[in-house]
Amino acid sequence: MRVPDDAAPDAAGGPGVPGASAVAGAQGRRLAGERLRQAILAGDMAPGQRLVEEELAGMLGVTRASLRAALFDLTADGLVERIPNRGARVRAITLGEAVAITECRMALEGLCAAKAAGRVTGPEAARLRQLGGELQRSVADGEPLKYSALNGELHRLVREISGQTVAAALLERLNGPLVRHQFQLSLRPGRAQASLGEHLAIIAAIAGRRPAEAEEATRRHLRSVITALLDQRKPDRRKPDPHKDEAR
Repeated sequence: MRVPDDAAPDAAGGPGVPGASAVAGAQGRRLAGERLRQAILAGDMAPGQRLVEEELAGMLGVTRASLRAALFDLTADGLVERIPNRGARVRAITLGEAVAITECRMALEGLCAAKAAGRVTGPEAARLRQLGGELQRSVADGEPLKYSALNGELHRLVREISGQTVAAALLERLNGPLVRHQFQLSLRPGRAQASLGEHLAIIAAIAGRRPAEAEEATRRHLRSVITALLDQRKPDRRKPDPHKDEAR
């Protein structure tokens, strides 16, 4: 695991410094949880990767008890799974789970979009439109990673504008396990171009203060995400079948 920069050792000693005092208790638990969550969501830790307590505690500069407590927190959030007699590992989300989570997102994000359209201010509408322009430029410039980052910023901003803190908190937990699937989707050829119009429709409806239209545009976008997820399990018919000639 790559330790995030803000957990790196400094001249005075601290987390991750050999021989430094390990952080214990609630502070150590919070520190380890934040660092591990960041590493998992950034893709620095792969699905199925084993999480060795002694090794991670040393890297993060926390006690094993605090590290273990943080792993229990991440298990509750669906990012880690504990295997009896084998310890913990980064949880791999199946395609079926990814679809089910996205179905839940559809209801919650639709609600947030409708709420946002009902309370958006002039400056917030301008920021949404600015994001729309940036999304268009990233597609035109062929920058899928930038588009993916802007996509995440758009959804975050809609949740913020909505003021629906309960839905926003639930979405934060739902989105964590989906990160790897979302990243893979963002790199698929043509995916950014396909979703750009959907995002622009969401922006137009919220900025135009049309709640029902904003909710439907959001649901329509997430239905297309589900379709794209399911398409991943279909065989690529463009690739030749190596066994085709053998069957003749």
